[in-house]
Formats: sequence, structure tokens, C-alpha cells
Amino acid sequence: MVQNKLFFKLDTEWSALHLPKRPNGFAVLIIGDNTNFVEENTSYWLQNYARSQILEYLKDEGYTVFYSNLYGANWGNPASVKLATQLYHIIMKREILNKRIHILAEGMGALTAMQLSNKLKQEIRSMAFLNPCIDLVAHIDKERKNKFYYKKLRKEIARAYQIEEREVESKIEALAPKDNLLFQNIPIKIWHSTNEKTYTPEIHSKKYKGENELVTLSYHISENTYAFSRSIGSYYKENEKEL
Repeated sequence: MVQNKLFFKLDTEWSALHLPKRPNGFAVLIIGDNTNFVEENTSYWLQNYARSQILEYLKDEGYTVFYSNLYGANWGNPASVKLATQLYHIIMKREILNKRIHILAEGMGALTAMQLSNKLKQEIRSMAFLNPCIDLVAHIDKERKNKFYYKKLRKEIARAYQIEEREVESKIEALAPKDNLLFQNIPIKIWHSTNEKTYTPEIHSKKYKGENELVTLSYHISENTYAFSRSIGSYYKENEKEL
């Protein structure tokens, strides 16, 4: 029996590879939000119903899908970018795939994706963002009003960027990933839920509407997972005409 998924360790982090029954030759790298996880033989994208539906749809369409735990709540830190780059090269050596991949980033994962697109500029075919966190400094500022969540966020960012918690406010502006979406030469589609509370469209997505023809923004009200998966699949296919 052919194994259709594989879990392996890269550095200290569990990573996963999902193989389709009928490969189409293209791959999708998923970069998850701060609650995503990958363990020895399972992951958030297998356990969460809506995410598992997207994963199954992509596999049914022939996509090879891979992702890593990326040190958990990394908030786009340099280590997450380095590990994602290593993961890309490992998968490309292991599998027979088109070298230009698609990215699917959710929430905080967009911070790592934006920087990865600088490292792997020629190797990224398109990027799809789901309710992305694009501006970390603005996100921190918004969360100051929510004392409980802010304390947790500050702790996570301090750990991710290896600074003291008390230094987060003074140092994060210099350390945070720079928003480079308008200067990308890569097609990017942002799907943002109108009822998203954590990463609001006003802060993270609205400014891209009509600013760059390669960056498109789509609002959705509810997550009809099948329709949603199909629109991601259609978007990827649009960007596969040139091999």
C-alpha cells in the first residue's frame, strides 16, 4: 500500500507531507496561524474539520501538500522563514514536482509567507491568504485593549523574537516583518471574512483593494468550506498556465 502521508522531523519541528492519488505535478506549502500545530502523526490540518476539507480538496485536485510546525507561534520570526525555506528544498529533492509552488497562508502565517516570497521569489507561483495578519505592529496595537489576549500575545512575540516581554513595544517595530505585498511580482489573493475579529480587514487587507493588479481581495461572509476550497483551487489553476 502506498503511503499517502508522511511525518518527519526537521530541526526540532515536526513536518508533514500529503501525497495525492493522482498527482498534477504542483505543490502547495501551507503556513498556518498561531494555533496550528504538527505532531508526530497528526496536525491541525487533519483535526480541524474545515481545514481538513480544504486539504482533502487540494489532494483530490492532484496537489502535493506540505507544511511544518515552524516553532509554533513564530509571528513571522527569521527562524520560521529559514525552516520553511529548508522544507521547500527537502520536498523538491524528494518528490518529482514543478519547482514553482503555491502558498496557502492563514493568519499569522502570512508574516512568514511575505518574507519567504523574498527568499524564494522565482520558486513561488502564487500565494493565497486566509484572514491574514499582514501588519504585526498594528495587530499588537489593536490587541492592547484586550488585556488577557495582549498578555499572551506579548509573551509569544517575546519568545519568538528572543527579547524580553517588556521590550516588545520598543523593539517590535524594527524586528517585525515588513509589509511588501504591493511590491511583489507574485500573484496574491486575499480571502477575508467580514466577521473576522482577530485580524480585521480594516487593518490587514482593505488597503490592497485596487492598489496592485497582482494583489486581489475577496470578502466572504460564511465559510462554506466546499465553495471556499473550490475558489482556492480555481485561483491556483489560473496561475498554472505558464509552467
